[in-house]
Amino acid sequence: MDDNQKPITPLPPTPVPAGNYVPVREIAGVLYTAGHTSSVQGNLEYRGRVGEQLTVAEGQAAAATAVLNCLASLAAHAGGLDRISEIVSMTGYIAAGSDFTDHPLVMNGASEVLVSYFGEHGRPVRAAVGVSSLPDGAPVEISLIASRRSS
Repeated sequence: MDDNQKPITPLPPTPVPAGNYVPVREIAGVLYTAGHTSSVQGNLEYRGRVGEQLTVAEGQAAAATAVLNCLASLAAHAGGLDRISEIVSMTGYIAAGSDFTDHPLVMNGASEVLVSYFGEHGRPVRAAVGVSSLPDGAPVEISLIASRRSS
């Protein structure tokens, strides 16, 4: 973590995979997370599509929780976030209405969390992709690619 940055929200409990997969895979110091939703201990804070049942602000809150879940999985895998040097890439899937076009605004909720934890090293390349549905009716699913701090 950047010593000058304060996390805006503490990490939630490490999510348990919802299927037959691992939450983080590491190859040559690069860490890849599985997709994480905003479910905390099995409970989704929001359900539905952004632009239909949910507002952009609610989508941003769901994105923030989803990326916190990614960070919790990274921390559990690496032995703490201080062992992560930077967030390289973020892909966000937003369940949205057919006329919705503010996908990047929704993903800003996650980007702000990453910057709060890692400063400029938390500002990744990213994609914001609209989809018709996500697991359990989640409005957002996020995956990260991060690099491990060299020893």
